[in-house]
Amino acid sequence: METTRQKKIDRLLQKELGEIFQRQTQSLGGVLISVSRVRISPDLSSARVYLSIFPSERGEEMLEAVRQNTSAIRFDLGNRTRHQLRIIPELKFFIDDSIDYLEHIDELLRK
Repeated sequence: METTRQKKIDRLLQKELGEIFQRQTQSLGGVLISVSRVRISPDLSSARVYLSIFPSERGEEMLEAVRQNTSAIRFDLGNRTRHQLRIIPELKFFIDDSIDYLEHIDELLRK
C-alpha cells in the first residue's frame, strides 16, 4: 500500500516527466510519448515509469532511445524538482500497453 508521500511524489514525477517528454518529442514529428503511470519504491530511491507511445509500432525503438538517455532525463528532472525532492530516484522505463490491450478487447467484442 502506498503512503501519501509516495502518491504525491508519483504525481509530481508524472507531471514533470510528461513535460520533459512533451518538449523532447516536439522535434521528432509524429511521435507522442506520455507518462501514464509512475510508481515509486517505499524508500523513494527508484521509480518505475510507464510510458504510452503513439504510434505503438515505434514503441520499442522509442523506449530504447529513452533508456539510453535516462541519465540526461534524470538530470533534467533533478533540475525541475530540486526544491521538492532531496534525492532524485533512479528511473526505470517500461511500455504501458494497456491501450493496445483495450483496443484488442474492443476488436474481439466487435466480431
